[in-house]
Amino acid sequence: MSKKITVFTTNTCAYCAMVKKWLDSKGVKYNVVNLDENPEKQKEIYEKSGALTVPVTLIEKEDSTEEVVIGYNLARLASVV
Repeated sequence: MSKKITVFTTNTCAYCAMVKKWLDSKGVKYNVVNLDENPEKQKEIYEKSGALTVPVTLIEKEDSTEEVVIGYNLARLASVV
């Protein structure tokens, strides 16, 4: 099943770097949206996640459903990527 993965980050977020490093170690391809550089995306991801924190990892599945993983939650990430 094909998935589109997007990690929402900021410049100063250590957990964001850890999530990206984990995805890299698993060979998972993903896009990055830096909220410091794209502040207009903050509202979009807040509406999907209810979170004002980063990282937020959005997994869009082939069937158009979405999974949202808030923070550095490797158990949850491993279950959905």
